[in-house]
Amino acid sequence: MIGDVVGDPGMEVLERRLPVLIKENSADFVVVNGENAAGGFGLSSDLFKRIIAAGADIVTSGNHIWEKRDFWPTLDSEQRVLRPMNYTQGSPGKGWGKLEKPSPWGPIAWLTVNLQGREFMKAIDCPFKAFDNLEATAKTTGAEKPLILVDFHAESTREKEALAYYLDGRVSLIVGTHTHVQTADERLLPKGSAYITDLGMTGTLDGIIGMDTKICLDRARNQVLYRMEVAGASSEGKTAVQGIIAEIDAESRKAVSIKRL
Repeated sequence: MIGDVVGDPGMEVLERRLPVLIKENSADFVVVNGENAAGGFGLSSDLFKRIIAAGADIVTSGNHIWEKRDFWPTLDSEQRVLRPMNYTQGSPGKGWGKLEKPSPWGPIAWLTVNLQGREFMKAIDCPFKAFDNLEATAKTTGAEKPLILVDFHAESTREKEALAYYLDGRVSLIVGTHTHVQTADERLLPKGSAYITDLGMTGTLDGIIGMDTKICLDRARNQVLYRMEVAGASSEGKTAVQGIIAEIDAESRKAVSIKRL
């Protein structure tokens, strides 16, 4: 799973490095958070297609997915792009996607769930209840047990860890996104789920959370909400793909390992 792609530098390094990473790690399923790909805020249909072409199976998002209104119809028409599931019913798109892919152990159903936090963010529906409702629906329909991955787009580390322990043993992997700062707490939880508080970001490291340093400093010093802009990659080697690689047992659906990229 790959952290938030930020602007043109993020797209460039993703397209250059993701196919290599997939090959080097024999990755079976790839999730990329693309909510900041379009100039740092939102996503476009063209960029979505480029992320898929680079090797992503599913593109997740977060609160910035609503920035580009002309992308809203794509949320409805494309099954491989998600918005957080706990927005109210009637919002464009959907918050989960199920894909079946072949494997040496037979076809595996991959269920990717996108949720958004509420602490220090706009109040929306409860992410805990939203997952419970999805799980209940899956059981009601008699669907085969999928391998479940969760992208929890949230500000609060406490809320991220709380959801991780709430879902431990019910899903294979829970990752946090949104802060653009990769955390060093990747681990296996007691009941078999893998977890990290934040994947980090994909973009330029020569800035502040992928954004222009001066603008971010001015915002912090003056408390004026200047419009942030994506930082340019000033020299070769200043961009990176950040995220995790998890190994999951196909039979038990439990995580075996998790490591940072």
